[in-house]
Amino acid sequence: MRENLHRFLRAARGAGVRVSPAESIDAMRAVSKVGFADRGVLRDTFLLTLAKSQDEKRALGECFDLFFSQPEATQDTTQDESNSDDTDSSAGSDSSNDASSGDQAQNLGPLAQMLLSQDRNAIAAAIANASGAASLPNIRYFTQRGIFSGRILDAMGIQRLRDDLDNLTATNPALAERLQAALDGLRGIVRDTVSQALLLYGREETENLRNEILRNAPLARIEPRQVEQMRALIRQIARRLRERYSKPRKRQRRGHLDVRRTLRRNAAWGGVPFLTAWKRKHRDRPKIVALCDVSGSVARVSDFFLLLIHSLHEVVDDVRSFAFSGHLIEVSDILEDKSPEAAMAEIMSKVGFGSSDYGNSLADFEKGWMDTITPQTTVIVLGDARSNNLDPRADILRRIAERSKRLVWLNPEGRMTWGFGDSEMPRYATFCSVVRQCATAQQLERAVSDIVATYQ
Repeated sequence: MRENLHRFLRAARGAGVRVSPAESIDAMRAVSKVGFADRGVLRDTFLLTLAKSQDEKRALGECFDLFFSQPEATQDTTQDESNSDDTDSSAGSDSSNDASSGDQAQNLGPLAQMLLSQDRNAIAAAIANASGAASLPNIRYFTQRGIFSGRILDAMGIQRLRDDLDNLTATNPALAERLQAALDGLRGIVRDTVSQALLLYGREETENLRNEILRNAPLARIEPRQVEQMRALIRQIARRLRERYSKPRKRQRRGHLDVRRTLRRNAAWGGVPFLTAWKRKHRDRPKIVALCDVSGSVARVSDFFLLLIHSLHEVVDDVRSFAFSGHLIEVSDILEDKSPEAAMAEIMSKVGFGSSDYGNSLADFEKGWMDTITPQTTVIVLGDARSNNLDPRADILRRIAERSKRLVWLNPEGRMTWGFGDSEMPRYATFCSVVRQCATAQQLERAVSDIVATYQ
């Protein structure tokens, strides 16, 4: 049972429940007190000791119900009824045949005898033992279902059963038919067992594989059914970046040991450095100003970018976001006060899906918000730099670069297209500190991570 509890805790982690080693020990201690007799009490015990939020309670409850539900062996009731009818109608005349069938059944292998007896408990126990022998908890991907099903049947003695079927087909077709029907039912139970194990133990790997595919998928070509999955992935990326960079930075800012000040402070102890003095590094207060093109060609990329950049407010003290297509507006309050879906809907209704005009948008920014840029500001521009053959106003971008600490341009288009058609990227790149292609979630994560890392 301890091994089953370890497997359950592993399945709970795969379901999204954060379970630390200490919490696992607490849960096992609680289970040792309440026992396993009452399934409802056991379920509540896990919910009380492991779940830390309503979402985790729901996920843990579903995981518990799935883990402790066993696929039941199904009897062929039609076959049983026909057998009973045949027995009633020919009890006297076929007694010799029954005796011979019984003798043949005695010569069959253990699995064949178990299936013919329709002993549900024995079948369930045999499947459980074979699952352990086949290392079923190691299943990770749906493509492994057939492999593990075959391993379980092999461990139960399927090869001997095939030999028994061949012999019965030649000597007792009726008994062979019964055994074949029971074998078909067993295969279904094994498939259900493997599918259940995949849901329990393969969920995390399946989600990781799906996320890895999404991380490298072009953001501009995400299908509508994948938008919510991508938003969840962006939130995970933001949480990972917060955990990486929002740790206490006092120790990092402490700098190197100041030997002279340390010796002076410890003169009373003969120079023994009981009290240390450090050369502190001066850190500017970080600021980020994000300018996002939300015209029709890059609107979806900007959606994910704005969601990510505003999820990092715990790391960067001051983040202000602006959106533009033909003209520019500030969207910081919209993103902070509303859900991502509602925020993007409002932004798009105000300024989105229009024809991009970088020159006019840069002029709007210079007129209304140029004073927000200081020598401590990192300005991030996300856009394809396509201004529909209008005046690009590169002179304004030059003044922004001169006032700011850094000017970073993230372009969702491939580098091979920069400078062709109405692309003004080569002209804008002249004034940028960093220019990067940023077409996938992975590239977006790396770019934002590098930007935030400079403030640590």
